[in-house]
Amino acid sequence: MIVGVPKEIKNHEYRVGMTPSSVRELTSRGHQVLVQKNAGTEIGLTDEQYQAVGAELVETAKEIFERAEMIVKVKEPQPVECAMLRPGQILYTYLHLAPDPEQTAALVKSGAICIAYETITGANGGLPLLAPMSEVAGRMSIQAGAAHLEKSKGGMGLLLGGVPGVAPAHIVIIGAGVVGTNAMQMAVGTGARVTVLDKSVDRLRQLDLVYGNRISTVYSNAQAIEEAVLSADLVIGGVLVPGAAAPKLVSRDLISRMKKGAVVVDVAIDQGGCFETSHATTHAEPTYVVDGVIHYCVANMPGAVARTSTFALNNATVGHAVALASKGWQQALRDDVHLRNGLNVCEGKVTYEAVARDLGYEYVAAESVLN
Repeated sequence: MIVGVPKEIKNHEYRVGMTPSSVRELTSRGHQVLVQKNAGTEIGLTDEQYQAVGAELVETAKEIFERAEMIVKVKEPQPVECAMLRPGQILYTYLHLAPDPEQTAALVKSGAICIAYETITGANGGLPLLAPMSEVAGRMSIQAGAAHLEKSKGGMGLLLGGVPGVAPAHIVIIGAGVVGTNAMQMAVGTGARVTVLDKSVDRLRQLDLVYGNRISTVYSNAQAIEEAVLSADLVIGGVLVPGAAAPKLVSRDLISRMKKGAVVVDVAIDQGGCFETSHATTHAEPTYVVDGVIHYCVANMPGAVARTSTFALNNATVGHAVALASKGWQQALRDDVHLRNGLNVCEGKVTYEAVARDLGYEYVAAESVLN
């Protein structure tokens, strides 16, 4: 198969779909890999490294989209990229379609086979291709929150851990999944007062066993969220409903009653965000203020630590890329129910139920498009 790796074009996005070691996994099996020149240069992955493992360097994304049978990316295709997709071509990348009707319409129109990293499941449950980026974003959320609590960034001028004789900041983490757990690990390390909310008492019990009195665990409901958020200096939103739009757990009214100069970091923004006041921002302009509360809602947070993120992502994605290239998409999806769960749009049909429901498309089961 001819596999294409274009350079990412989203604002401040320096990750790349395949590292040289991932390319080698394909070329060693007889596949041809086209890599756009300078695709990984910004993070120290040189064109020479790609050539050394058998990749062919290509000048333009246009040529890659024209020649490749499968496109491997990181972020969802931008409109100019959607327009270059063709019927029968495989797109393997993050999509986050539920809150993005324009992209969904463009992918449906393209006739391409669109497989989303974030809905591929794992043998042990969970979402193994989303997990590494959730780990990165969860850890980064505390760094971002700490920076924006500084007065020069618009915050109230708080040090997360305080100092002897001065109380530390209160960090509230909504959701104890991969994002929340990684945020919590960093938060505990700062010496802040940490509250974690989740619907799963079993999950809260696990965290309590590990962290004991260094964190407070609270069962999540509307009353508990309100009480925690109103006392918080930093709130991390890390709630995910796989493939669907994130639930709005913090209302505009609640934001208006928060401390002035507090910070909210919405890690769920890729799926629409879990604060009612959230809208996606970029690394160029990461924050905005609503009712005196700083909102950090960068949709590609891991892009800021692009080298770490690229290697972490490739560890999770390369196995399925090899399967898709070696078997063809139909056989690969027939053989692996977990990969099949990643099929979101196929030849003009929406094949992921949550996306179809959220955006008003007819749902067509993935099994029915496998001839």
